[in-house]
Amino acid sequence: MSVISPRPNLLKRFFSALGPGLVAGAADDDPSGIATYSIAGAQLGTSLLWMAWVTWPLMAAVQMMCARIGMMTGQGLAGALSRKIPRYVLVIFCFALLTANVINIAADLAGMADAANLLTGLSPHFYVIIFGVGIGYSVVKFRYYYIANTLKWLALSLFAYVITAFIIHPDWSMIARQSFAFSVPKGKEMWETIVAVLGTTISPYLFFWQSAQEVEEKNAMGRRMRPRHEDAKKVELIDRIMDVGAGTFLSNIVMFFIILTTALTLHVHGITNITSSREAAEALRPLAGDLAMLLFTVGIVAVGLLAIPTLAGSAAYAFAETFHWAQGLDQKLKQAKSFYAVIIMSVLCGIALDFLHINPVSALFWSAIVNGLLAPFLMVGILLVARDSEIMSGEPSSKLNQITVAIATSLMFAAAVGMFVV
Repeated sequence: MSVISPRPNLLKRFFSALGPGLVAGAADDDPSGIATYSIAGAQLGTSLLWMAWVTWPLMAAVQMMCARIGMMTGQGLAGALSRKIPRYVLVIFCFALLTANVINIAADLAGMADAANLLTGLSPHFYVIIFGVGIGYSVVKFRYYYIANTLKWLALSLFAYVITAFIIHPDWSMIARQSFAFSVPKGKEMWETIVAVLGTTISPYLFFWQSAQEVEEKNAMGRRMRPRHEDAKKVELIDRIMDVGAGTFLSNIVMFFIILTTALTLHVHGITNITSSREAAEALRPLAGDLAMLLFTVGIVAVGLLAIPTLAGSAAYAFAETFHWAQGLDQKLKQAKSFYAVIIMSVLCGIALDFLHINPVSALFWSAIVNGLLAPFLMVGILLVARDSEIMSGEPSSKLNQITVAIATSLMFAAAVGMFVV
């Protein structure tokens, strides 16, 4: 009697494959992203809904290329880039990344504190310190797998924005038509918003985080890039494609629903000038009800807890690889002092900026624009590395991936030029 071997459980494999790609995708919808998408919806209505479908394949291609670099080189992005571009250029990139990330952390903390203040009434400054110190301590104290698993579960909080959109009962036939209604951008405001959306969706810090986490994954599993069977390589690549595809899809579908929610509530009622995440959430209460406001507010806090470790960690990885420091979230503080110093300094500077009375939404929006201007230059370097068969251990990125990333790079350069020229 023959024994029929069970078919592989594809659903189980899919969920087991989720890791760095899911976390990177979810971290993309940080309070900076929420604020940027809220501004896009409040100011421009549904006119930019089409961007969610355009940015998904572009973001997925870039993140997959960064993942492949980490998997094939055994190095993070900065280490791989150092083999293709002059060191002084890499140092400039590192400081630009750190500057943008600190501003982002400050604005994210402010957005989280405003949201928590709305729920409890306690001072936002109190929450800035609590969130900042708590996140910084957790990243330094706990090891990689504990942090990674926590971040994966926090990704579920993004569904708050999907649920919020359904609460307002939109006309789905009308939304379906407007979702693919592309129009040529007109005016400086729309160009700035497009650059900000691109910058907060295809973000430099995610490039460094994705590649570094591939190395962390292998180190945590005890496989430090020794030669592997070809079939094992293919399985890992397929798993990562599923992981990155799911993470980037989640990121962009949440972008779609945030723009949709704010367009159909704030924009249609003439509320276009948002100055804080608290205002965005409070404006939803009379227009969409208490539950919509609550979900929107809780989502801001949850994704901030996910995003800030990613922001601080990505800068630390970039500096560590550029200056050849000991690195990794599996290292103890005394083993990787400089690496953790960048993380601690990033969070402390973010806390300090919040006591300078910055406008959180403006800071979030402009940090997104800075990312939008920095990203295409980094993407050129990523393409150079991914095409190099020697650096990539004989496994360069596919032609389709290279073409897609080249298109993404060109579009981001074009959007930046449009913002300055129009």
